[in-house]
Amino acid sequence: MNTQYAQKQQFASDNYSGICPEALEYINRVNVDHHPSYGEDKWTEQACDLFREVFQADCEAFFVFNGTAANSLSLAAHCESYHSIICSDYSHLETDECGAPEFFSHGSKLLLSKSEDGKLNPVDVEKLITKRSDIHYPKPRIVSVTQATEFGTVYTEQELRNLNAIVTKHALKFHMDGARFANAVVSLDVSPRAITIDAGVDVLCLGGSKNGLSIGEAVIFFNREAANEFAYRCKQAGQLASKMRFIAAQWLGILQNDVWLRYAKHANSCAEILETEISQIPEVQILFPREANSIFVQMPAAVIDAMHRKGWKFYTFIGSGGARLMCSWDTEEEAIRLFIKDLKSSIIE
Repeated sequence: MNTQYAQKQQFASDNYSGICPEALEYINRVNVDHHPSYGEDKWTEQACDLFREVFQADCEAFFVFNGTAANSLSLAAHCESYHSIICSDYSHLETDECGAPEFFSHGSKLLLSKSEDGKLNPVDVEKLITKRSDIHYPKPRIVSVTQATEFGTVYTEQELRNLNAIVTKHALKFHMDGARFANAVVSLDVSPRAITIDAGVDVLCLGGSKNGLSIGEAVIFFNREAANEFAYRCKQAGQLASKMRFIAAQWLGILQNDVWLRYAKHANSCAEILETEISQIPEVQILFPREANSIFVQMPAAVIDAMHRKGWKFYTFIGSGGARLMCSWDTEEEAIRLFIKDLKSSIIE
């Protein structure tokens, strides 16, 4: 195997990738002269306006450093400490946020729903909402979905509307963890609005770092009332960037001319190629439908160890033999070819 190339590109996470040229160009553009701090600069204002164009809505946008802050603070904006948040048992909120949603909401409880292929089922969600209504139980306040899901599947427009029907019926709020939202948009071939505001979503945490930015996520409130004092939450949580222009301006680079969607489409296409190649290897089983930029596979432990020895990095956090392979905005087909070559040779070994 070409070890040098394996170190150049990996399939462990789309967080491994670098900065896309369009975002880097805007970082350089704003890196001149002196400009107002804490979001008072013209580029932050332009980025917020551009989000309104993209979603065709009078939304309010904020910029934070990472997805943990985006999810936790946006949920806290809707919840009191005695409320509960309904989410998938495999959601990032439950498995990978180190208790941050509970911390920033001062104790809102996560109510976990079983999920098939990572998706919430409206029937199960309603059972959780109506399980109890007495004062001794945390009151359900908001339903959170992940788009695309932790298993690489995608909620369709109808699936989101079905969930929103339950949300609306019980006067709850609707939150979307969109760390890979762009990948879902291109997978479904719909407008960003179609699977957010038209589907009843109140707040979207839109991923940037997985889509070519150096750092930074956007929190977009379609329910502007909930955003009234969100800036204070960002400041108190250490998420108010003094030089915010370096986060916000990157969004101008990728939102203009649909660059963000082009990169997401590329990542999805690379995952499709990888899936096609893996499906021809009998010893490796694909675990979930591939609908975005990730593939989950089952492979023998000895093969996993052999691939790791050859320099390949990927996560195995979904049970014995389960591995996640993630394609990025800049994944090259040569990396896929070399990975498959080494995978086949590892099976023979």
